[in-house]
Amino acid sequence: MAQKKGYEVDSWLARPDPRISIVLLYGPDRGLVAERAKAFAGKTGLPLDDPFSVVRLDGSEVDRDEGRLLDEARTVPMFSDRRLLWVRNASGQKALADDVKALTSEPAQDAIILIEAGDLKKGVGLRAIVEAADIAMALPCYADEARDIDTVIDDELRKAGMSMTLEARQALRRNLGGDRLASRGEIEKLVLYAHGQTEIGLDDVKATSGDVSGLSFDDAVDALLEGKVGDFDMAFTRHCQSGGQAFLVLSSAMRQLQAIQAMRGQMDTGGRNAASVVAAARPPVFFTRRKLVEKALERWNSEALGRALTRLQTAVLQTRRRPDLSVALARQALLGIAVESARLAQRG
Repeated sequence: MAQKKGYEVDSWLARPDPRISIVLLYGPDRGLVAERAKAFAGKTGLPLDDPFSVVRLDGSEVDRDEGRLLDEARTVPMFSDRRLLWVRNASGQKALADDVKALTSEPAQDAIILIEAGDLKKGVGLRAIVEAADIAMALPCYADEARDIDTVIDDELRKAGMSMTLEARQALRRNLGGDRLASRGEIEKLVLYAHGQTEIGLDDVKATSGDVSGLSFDDAVDALLEGKVGDFDMAFTRHCQSGGQAFLVLSSAMRQLQAIQAMRGQMDTGGRNAASVVAAARPPVFFTRRKLVEKALERWNSEALGRALTRLQTAVLQTRRRPDLSVALARQALLGIAVESARLAQRG
């Protein structure tokens, strides 16, 4: 069977088998899926910013245009010896599964196919096709355990040249683990906050922790999800005027949308309704917010969620480059998402 256990994935990615031309990364931790996909893409040796060498596709796009992946895979590269076809937001799309099945029977000579997917059921569709093929590899991505979280913390601290007290590490660990990118974002946020220090202490964690300061901007994020533009702007302004950091709202919005994206993936692949997905969510959605999250799930499809998360990631990068404009940059990005949420509600 062409698959690995969860604990084997990182070691395989460190030394990918050159005979494998189709790689499927799937699981409920969308952040970990994205991080590992980027790592594999880097191992191909292709310039990832070159549109002639790397073709980026969305799962819904492949599904709408039947045979699109096959056509791309059989296109002869013009400026390199091979190409990377990078498919994101895959789920239960039949056209995508059919194209991958055809490529396992008649492998592309000049293409590597990399697919990012949500949680896929064993023995069904895309996952079953990949696991049964000799030239393909299925790699599961599940929520981080304590050991994995410590590895991510150590990685970010090493890059920043910092250390952390035991109390600070224990407090930070309690807020991490649901999504790899969200966890890494929290650690990066903490490192940025403690810039200029050699050691991060408990007070630093408390100052940037969602558990401690989250109440001050929960109203802003909830208004954003509901598409209440005026309420969002009022809550965001109140947060910033009271001394709150704009990047905390960006980080919280990203965590919320990543969680909704994972739940939306379960709806798309499992045919379940929003209420049942929210009721079964782990970690559980607080009961007072369940209706809000259910409405967001019904309103936002996977493609729209992908656009919103890209907008947030771009805003985070921009605020790091121009901290003097962080409030304006964060407000612009978040307002854009609130406006789109309002439009999606009108269409529904």
